Amino acid sequence: MKSLNSVTRLLTVALGATALFFASCKKEGSTIGTPAEQQEFASATSEADAEAEVIFDDVFDNVMGVDNEVAIGGTGVFGGANMGAGNGGEYLNGTNGADSLRCFTVTYTQLSPPARFPLKVVIDFGAGCTGRDGRTRKGKIVIVYTGPLFIPGNSTTTTFDGYSVNDIKVEGTHKISNSSTQSVKSFSVQVVGAKLSKPNGDFSQWNSEKKISQIEGLGTPFFPLDDVFKIEGAANGAVKKGDKFFQWSTIIQEPLIKKFVCRWIVKGVVVMRKSNTAVAELNYGNGTCDNKATLTVNGQVREITLR
Repeated sequence: MKSLNSVTRLLTVALGATALFFASCKKEGSTIGTPAEQQEFASATSEADAEAEVIFDDVFDNVMGVDNEVAIGGTGVFGGANMGAGNGGEYLNGTNGADSLRCFTVTYTQLSPPARFPLKVVIDFGAGCTGRDGRTRKGKIVIVYTGPLFIPGNSTTTTFDGYSVNDIKVEGTHKISNSSTQSVKSFSVQVVGAKLSKPNGDFSQWNSEKKISQIEGLGTPFFPLDDVFKIEGAANGAVKKGDKFFQWSTIIQEPLIKKFVCRWIVKGVVVMRKSNTAVAELNYGNGTCDNKATLTVNGQVREITLR
């Protein structure tokens, strides 16, 4: 159970399959462009990729957090977040959750009664529900559990009904599968056909696939502070920003390392590609817990702040 609680703290990088976009959008050429164009590409796509990852990582936390019958309970908006909003780094406690005072409702529907599972769970945020994390959620998250998610082989499928986060409309399908073995605790996470739409008409479309494996802390199942996870996979997407349209893919070149005691990824390298050519490299550092990373574009390195 402890490893599930730990894994919900992951702030991972986008990973995935393919994306389909409007034919009316301007297509990219086959070249990677001038240095200035590469910089523009890296900036727009990195922002879109990170935004999608944050939104769907929040979905992961909420699916895990509903209760300890279907998953572990107490994560995401269900009040079990362990990271302090002020410092963004060290572990604090298990009492200051995102939404200890709820402004949402949860309903359960047995899809094959009298069997308890499969079970449909709807988290309804209504016309607007602002959590302690500062995010305003609207609409519904609709989850179907095949069985308790802490049991290997069980899975969830999540869709959205009028759902938005800070006025960004969320569409697509989110899937979690418990792929653990006797020796390795792991989850496979997919995002399929995602679209994030903003009020100004800008949007991004995104697909991702990742594997999250616990690599340290297995010998202390009731002590999460020593837990460390490895994240692997690949992704692609596209973004419309004003009159510009960019397509990208990402691959984790060096596995991302996430510690339970830190809200940030502490190590690992992600390469962003345009037309199968590497354009930018995001390096998360050497293991230090901070919100800094370096972005390398056309040989030029600059430090960025993760949000």
